[in-house]
Amino acid sequence: MPKKCVVLLSGGIDSSTTLFYAKSRGFSCKALIFDYGQRHKREIHSAIAIAKAANVPYRIIKIKLPWKGSSLIDSSSKIPVTRSGHIGKGIPSTYVPGRNTIFISFAISYAEAIGAEAVFIGANAIDYSGYPDCRPSYYKAFNKVIKEGTKAKNITIKTPLIKTKKSDIIKLGLKLGVPYNLTWSCYKGGSRPCGVCDSCIIRQKGFRNLRLNVAVH
Repeated sequence: MPKKCVVLLSGGIDSSTTLFYAKSRGFSCKALIFDYGQRHKREIHSAIAIAKAANVPYRIIKIKLPWKGSSLIDSSSKIPVTRSGHIGKGIPSTYVPGRNTIFISFAISYAEAIGAEAVFIGANAIDYSGYPDCRPSYYKAFNKVIKEGTKAKNITIKTPLIKTKKSDIIKLGLKLGVPYNLTWSCYKGGSRPCGVCDSCIIRQKGFRNLRLNVAVH
């Protein structure tokens, strides 16, 4: 029987590439998609489309973070934008407190319940907005938590893209057949990408470095 894994799928470049990567490594994948009150709900539709394209079963987990604390889940806060094409330093207001901790906890529970040996997440610490829960040390610590706090103990969080440039992630995804036209990156979640939020800028940079069409959105 193929080894099982749970993949956290947001519908963006990194998580979509991670899903196809896990499949290429022989894993039988189950995708988890979170509806956590984000203003860019467009990404949920993209995540579903990616899961279907990969022929992977998915579950949508709906949760609520009523205390907000992020411009991604508080419509009264503005999404930071830049016209310079360069990401600013520091942790931006789009950081959602504890988001990856919450998502991974759900994924570990799911993995343990179905006998999966891995949780894949498309975290990246190279081309990113500076979120603290995207750093290698965070996932190293979380793997220790799994060993101490689960019955299975053998589940591992895998971050295959964490030290990979966005352009190299896209290059890998193209080899794996990721349909990037189905993915969504914009934090604003309108009918068209804004082109000036951190996520849009990082996406544009990745495609441009490969001399590919940035409009693949």
